[in-house]
Amino acid sequence: MSTSVSATSGTKSKSKSRLGFVDRLTNLPKLVKILLWVLLALFLYALPLLEPPLLSTPGTDFGGVLFTVTIYCLVALGLNIVVGYAGLLDLGYVGFYAIGAYTVAILTSFHANWPFLLAVPVAVVATMVSGVLLGAPTLRVRGDYLAIVTLGFGEIIRLAAVNTEWLGDARGISKIDRPPSIELFEIPHLFWEGGTPLLDPDDTTVFLEFGVLDQIPYYWLGLTVVILMLIADRLIKDSRVGRAWEATREDEDAAELMGVPTFRFKLLAFSTGAFVGGLAGALYASRQSFINPLSFLLLFSILFLAAVVVGGQGNRWGVLVGAFLVAYLPERFRDFSEFRVLVFGLALMVLAIFRPEGLLPPRRTLRAKQAGQELAAAEEGDHGEETRVRV
Repeated sequence: MSTSVSATSGTKSKSKSRLGFVDRLTNLPKLVKILLWVLLALFLYALPLLEPPLLSTPGTDFGGVLFTVTIYCLVALGLNIVVGYAGLLDLGYVGFYAIGAYTVAILTSFHANWPFLLAVPVAVVATMVSGVLLGAPTLRVRGDYLAIVTLGFGEIIRLAAVNTEWLGDARGISKIDRPPSIELFEIPHLFWEGGTPLLDPDDTTVFLEFGVLDQIPYYWLGLTVVILMLIADRLIKDSRVGRAWEATREDEDAAELMGVPTFRFKLLAFSTGAFVGGLAGALYASRQSFINPLSFLLLFSILFLAAVVVGGQGNRWGVLVGAFLVAYLPERFRDFSEFRVLVFGLALMVLAIFRPEGLLPPRRTLRAKQAGQELAAAEEGDHGEETRVRV
């Protein structure tokens, strides 16, 4: 019995150490938490101007890399709704990303001259409608069959863009409109001389000038959208809709028996995820000012899903960490470009073996794992005690 008690207490101590940091953050006074969030937001907005030596990307525009990170974060938040909250495996999420990008490109350049701010709402509505049209006939299947259908959807969108002249075919669409510029003032960058930060008056960023050379205003726009999506994500997750998604993910049949209209909520998750993916695609197309079907390969769907799985599906902060790692690390270590794919694959294998729930899994996953470990330790102790009694 002593063996059982010690094993159980050891398991509890390990679980408490994992949850302790999160609990301490949760128990901070509200004013302190608000102050910490504000300071973190200010640091993130100032990051491309600070250009820290350890974080900056030599040989690559740091502002452009950070914008790519925000796009991946936005996509990961949208895909997390589908995969993490509702438990639906989507392998063709790049299709929604492409629909949002092509809608903005068509309305602002190829077939019309709409302003960017007017084209974006149409783009996200178009992606939501496509999510409903895809989900209505396919969400009645589950598991691998749903994954195959969504995989086909992503490829169908790309092939349609390649073979349709109205969509620019393989040549793509150029001269996509950019967000309206508000040139207010210039902000100097820092440069690091021997580890000492100094202002560089010759290297400045014009506040909210969405041009060709400086990518930092696009990063600020993308970061603002990510923050707004985080707020909306929290509100949805804590609502009746979020609880219905969780019940559907854990046991769809039991949720249906308890009166949850699972098909309706799965369709809502699909359309909500499509909304976020279309918004990310619209921002990407505006920054690039040029898109073609090669911008929406199946590889991007795999990377988007990898960001969610690596970070911890179901945890909004975890998927942000995963998106950062997937988007940032290949650019940071561009000097090792020949080995990036190999290292990425090995890292995924190691993660799948030693941390299958992701780097930052949701707390419910940790609690379930803790309960399983405690039950296994108790059963092992009971089995040992029974063996000693028999002897």
